[in-house]
Amino acid sequence: MSHAEAWARQIAVRHREAGHLRFELPAELCEGPRADALENGLVGSAGIYRATLYRAARKFSLRYDPHQASEREVVKALRARLDALPGPLAQALQPAAQQLGQSMHAAKEKLETGARRKLAQFRLALMKLRQAQPKAGSLQARLQPVLANALTEKAIINFLNDLLAFYLIKVHWELITKRWMRNPVAHADAWLAIFYLMYLLVRYRKTNK
Repeated sequence: MSHAEAWARQIAVRHREAGHLRFELPAELCEGPRADALENGLVGSAGIYRATLYRAARKFSLRYDPHQASEREVVKALRARLDALPGPLAQALQPAAQQLGQSMHAAKEKLETGARRKLAQFRLALMKLRQAQPKAGSLQARLQPVLANALTEKAIINFLNDLLAFYLIKVHWELITKRWMRNPVAHADAWLAIFYLMYLLVRYRKTNK
């Protein structure tokens, strides 16, 4: 039995009249992204013009135009919407992904600030080297094109991505070795977030070759 079928069996009709249906929902549908998706995803279908979810009371009120759709069509639209809601694993994954995303954003801001400062100093030093007009064949003349290639936008972005990846590994190393690796099933949400971020990093490298 799918999670949508299990939810559908727990939904009960508490009030019905022409143009209005009120349901009692299971607790799983009254919190987090599922509640938002359910409340915002039905307006405009099957003549529904207003959907109100009372999360604490677990009541879901649907106002619809009886001239556009029947009660049966409204119920079918609600049932179809259940299939589009995130399942238990996806729901559990979102908080971990959000927390990891916030950590990545803060780390990225910190790294970018430091990198800009170092880059400005490095460019200033490079400008001084270029103005010095080095002799042909000298070490300074051979280093100038290498330094110029290292300061391209692509090289800097790749360097920052690698630095961010190593920083995240360092920050989460204790969790990885002492919790996530010892019980990977219980921490499946964290592993999925890691694999997804690795996929994004690899895809970025391939598309920028």
